[in-house]
Amino acid sequence: MLQNWLKIAFINYKKNWLSTIINLFGLTIGLTGFMLILMHWNDEESFERWNPKKDNIYYFQTYYKKDNSYGGAISIPLAENALKQISEVQDYVLINGMEIAYKMTTKNKTAYQQGGLAASENFFNLFPFKLVAGSYKDVLKNDNNIAISNVVAKNLFGKTEVAGETIKINTKDYIVTAVYELPKENSQIKPDFIFKPAEQLKNDKEAWGNFNYGCFFLLRKEADPRSFEKKFLDIIMLRAKINSKGAGVTPQQFIDMYGPTDSLLTPIERIKLHSEMTWFGKPDFKSLMILFTLSVLIVILSAINFINLKTAQASQRAKEIGVRKAIGSTKYSLILQFLMETFLICFASYLLSLALTELLLPSLNKFYDKEIVMNDWHIYFYSFLMVALVTLVSGLIPALYLSNFKAIETLKGNFARSKNGVWLRNGILTLQLIISSFFIIGGLIVNQQVKYMMNKDLGFNGKQIFQIDFNEDNNGKPWLKYERLRTEMAKIPGVESVSFAEAPPGTNNQSTSNMDYMDKSIQARHGSMDYNYPQFMGVKLLKGRWLDPKLSSDTINNALVNEAFLRRFGWTDEQAMKREIRPGFDDKAYRIVGITKDFNIRSLKSEVEPMIFFHYRETTWKRYNVSNIQLKLKADDIDGTVKRLKTYWQNSVEPGYPFNSYFIDKQFAKTFETYQKQQTLFTILNAMVLMVALLGLFALSSLMIEQKLKDVAIKKTLGASDGNLIVGLTKQFLWITFIAVLVSIPISYYLMNEWLKDFAYRIDMPVLPFILSMILLLILTFAVVSIKAYQATKVNLVKYLKYE
Repeated sequence: MLQNWLKIAFINYKKNWLSTIINLFGLTIGLTGFMLILMHWNDEESFERWNPKKDNIYYFQTYYKKDNSYGGAISIPLAENALKQISEVQDYVLINGMEIAYKMTTKNKTAYQQGGLAASENFFNLFPFKLVAGSYKDVLKNDNNIAISNVVAKNLFGKTEVAGETIKINTKDYIVTAVYELPKENSQIKPDFIFKPAEQLKNDKEAWGNFNYGCFFLLRKEADPRSFEKKFLDIIMLRAKINSKGAGVTPQQFIDMYGPTDSLLTPIERIKLHSEMTWFGKPDFKSLMILFTLSVLIVILSAINFINLKTAQASQRAKEIGVRKAIGSTKYSLILQFLMETFLICFASYLLSLALTELLLPSLNKFYDKEIVMNDWHIYFYSFLMVALVTLVSGLIPALYLSNFKAIETLKGNFARSKNGVWLRNGILTLQLIISSFFIIGGLIVNQQVKYMMNKDLGFNGKQIFQIDFNEDNNGKPWLKYERLRTEMAKIPGVESVSFAEAPPGTNNQSTSNMDYMDKSIQARHGSMDYNYPQFMGVKLLKGRWLDPKLSSDTINNALVNEAFLRRFGWTDEQAMKREIRPGFDDKAYRIVGITKDFNIRSLKSEVEPMIFFHYRETTWKRYNVSNIQLKLKADDIDGTVKRLKTYWQNSVEPGYPFNSYFIDKQFAKTFETYQKQQTLFTILNAMVLMVALLGLFALSSLMIEQKLKDVAIKKTLGASDGNLIVGLTKQFLWITFIAVLVSIPISYYLMNEWLKDFAYRIDMPVLPFILSMILLLILTFAVVSIKAYQATKVNLVKYLKYE
């Protein structure tokens, strides 16, 4: 029986070769897209799974009810009191800074080493990397202890057994206490060397409000993280009782004003995608889900093609089914036969998609900067599960439809002239076109949003501004190094002007702190700068004046704020110019002397936040954050000027260090990369969807028009013109397309509006994409169907009328 089924299947594949190829092609494309996105998702979910303690490690986040926002940092007193007072806590580790870089010197070699991490001394208790040399006992206990990876050990010493060796960083000697091997698996925490920021930890030990650290808590086995969160409310209140005394408010008022009001623990293996905010940034799970959903839609489109083509071919198999039923074949065996035929196509598509996925995987890795390989059984399992599901859905509907044919009707030969199946085909074709219309509308809206962001006035001009990051001098006073460089580098030919900002556009260097005025407090970003920086960047002044080097008060307590700062306080320009605010990062009041127009420092996805700017000498600790110099280059010889700057830097400023530099506008452009990638992927998926849909439409229209060739012959004999015949044959498909687009419009509007809500600066919902989708799909439908319709008008009249 199976051999007979296979023989019948291959006869029908050959007879309907066009629809067979289209089904194979569509399913292969759909499954390939599904597997690639699934591998990307699986890779994102695999972070931190290497850690043997992962089931009990959680990342700590704060919640601020006033702003309905989450923070990814903690202060030392909060963490220490959590360890002391919450029974669920076994240990914790603090991290401060990532990708730290130093020039390291040993007896035999000097090398610039990147990828460092500052962490509290119990780091290896939560992150037990494989130990190569030394010991983890008291590994970071002393201020001059350092642990290094085996890669760094080989680079500096030529071997890994280097415990006890000395590394000089600036003027300080560090003792290597451990050498470890980093996990090969995915992790956001892969430091090449680890040290304890002893001075900072000492200074912050009693500072409840200095949220300067990312924090991982190790909970006891079977501990409930929700119980931790409830108990942490007591620690929040403890902090409020201590800090509220100096603020002149009650503890509850202090919490309401400054927060945090609650906490959240996220399992370490979920923080890459499912946390609210971390030290490594905010996850973007929503975009991943959109991509995955779109890939599933392509598979659904392929399944729709299959269903449509199978039901359209029903008349060709009507007599076969009638004969099989007449000789005793059951409905169950017919369903099994048709399901087997579907599975053969789906399985062949699965094998082809595996090969195509392997070919496209290097491009995906390059696109996402990953190293994914096809060695995870989950990929094969879930993709095969999708194949089984497609087989069941796209095979069962036609199978039930075909197996329900009545033997008497089919053997009489009347089936081809019946209306059975038309509603099913039209309904499924409509669904296919609805999905196609959504992709067209969505693709056009994504393109418009990305284009809008790329062309939006940012409020500053970063063209020709070249930034060089520098390392701290041996004297430990980086602001003095900047001031020396400012004078010397201004003399280099091609340099127009020089300045500095702690928080240049395109970076996340900005710190956040509370800004208080009377009984009101807001959170605002703050950054130190040189006097001329706003003018240097082309920022507009709305009210007041710029900072002036001739006024000593401008290095004491004067500051500039932006429009968003005023909006958050609810002040007018005139009111702001009379105010003094107390920032949480200093113990003195700051007077507002100027108001700037809003300008974007971070991604355009986020709204411009309240910001305050002041001279780097104004706040004692801020001068230690001076770590770059920015130069505006003359336009006539930019390449030559960059070469001169590089030569000067490597010969006279930091010999032996890499030349870390970039243009500000190009750095800010990196904030668009995520959305440009979304645009690219949406365009690719759009092309795939249209290709699959149009090929399916062509095959379906071919089968349906072939069933009408006798009607065409009769009409042509009676004098119908080719034009009328073509319109008559395509009219049904055009109506289906028109209805499908109308149905897709509210669906597309809702979904794309939800996507646009993620952007603080977004386009108004445009009308043109909806109109273009209608026009484009009607034109494509007419073009595809009219090809077969035109061929039908050339029908051989004798062939179809000789028996009438």
